[in-house]
Amino acid sequence: MREIISTIDEIVKYGLESGLKVSNKEQLLKRNFVKIYSLYFDIAYKFDGTEYPPYDRSKFSDIRKNVSSNFSHYGLYKTILDISDVGNLNDMAIGDAIDDIADIITELLEVKWRLENNSLEDGLWYFELTFKHHIQQHIINLLNFMNQKNSSS
Repeated sequence: MREIISTIDEIVKYGLESGLKVSNKEQLLKRNFVKIYSLYFDIAYKFDGTEYPPYDRSKFSDIRKNVSSNFSHYGLYKTILDISDVGNLNDMAIGDAIDDIADIITELLEVKWRLENNSLEDGLWYFELTFKHHIQQHIINLLNFMNQKNSSS
């Protein structure tokens, strides 16, 4: 659990603090995205079915603004809706790197809160759920965006 929380802390700091002066922050963010992705494969829990109090997302209202200040050169990018539909060359979409990072941070803050305030089982359950249905695609898109942005500059 300590590894999950320390990795979450390394990612969420970009949404909790404005104007961070961190050398190699893009490299560190990529490394921690890969690390959290890897930790997903090690999740093992027993669902406890306990009703816990709800998480209050409203206390983190500046995440997007802080991410934007830490990655001001990030913005919109193109993506393909269904990469397996090779014959369809028209279904493109627009992604937003700032929004992707903010979404990941918002979800990881809830994972951390559940781990620290509810139970290990509840935190791991929520991590698996939100990763599979939300975080995973954001990380894949962001790593692709970051890779292509760095190779073109």
